[in-house]
Amino acid sequence: MVHDFTGQTAIVTGGTRGIGAAVSAAFLAAGARVIASYSSNEAAAQKFREENARYADRLDLRRFNVASYEEVEKFYKYVEEKHGGFEVLVSNAGIRKDSVLGMMKEADWRDVVNVNLNGTFNMCKFAVMAMMRKRYGRIIITTSPMGRFGWEGQSNYAASKSGQLGLVRSLAKEVATRGITVNCVSPGFIATEFIGDLTEKAQQAYQTLIPLRRLGKAEEVAACVLFLASREASYVTGATLEVAGGL
Repeated sequence: MVHDFTGQTAIVTGGTRGIGAAVSAAFLAAGARVIASYSSNEAAAQKFREENARYADRLDLRRFNVASYEEVEKFYKYVEEKHGGFEVLVSNAGIRKDSVLGMMKEADWRDVVNVNLNGTFNMCKFAVMAMMRKRYGRIIITTSPMGRFGWEGQSNYAASKSGQLGLVRSLAKEVATRGITVNCVSPGFIATEFIGDLTEKAQQAYQTLIPLRRLGKAEEVAACVLFLASREASYVTGATLEVAGGL
């Protein structure tokens, strides 16, 4: 299926690295205007801009913290004034700070929940307010199988991802009559820098748990996001699309 997003605007948080970069690039290739956000890594943002220079007239990079309600509100005001609105939100920004619970710093629990879950709330709240006026919209949230399974040393991450699943199921029901769909894409072990801190031995061990016996590609996740963001996916809402090789 070839998707055409010409004339549409997509917001992608965490959109200049890893899965987010692949999603942003896929939307650009499909004709969309993309507003990709990042929190701090200027070098990665600049690299993404250079790699996608051919789409310069349709690419807008914005730096802000999704965990800050005030910064998110300011961002959406900018989008409305600069671009006249948007059709798609991909809430992809996320962090990990792993530790067994008994040794976990309170700040590490708070930071992960603030970015992953509170950040999702912030982005979705203002998106829904804008989309309801248009009576159309697509919201896709990047969650994780860890929200269902749990994992040693990832109680903060798993809790935040499980919370996203509940948010999506509830929000999808709230906005269904307004032409807005809300879904999750749930990547498993994807070959990006997000799991770059895992040793090669650990990555090999995890691959043995995956029925397809390999790590996924960011582009494979992006293809699923584009489907959920398309007009053709109009009867899919409140769902979680697992992109985890059978995990």
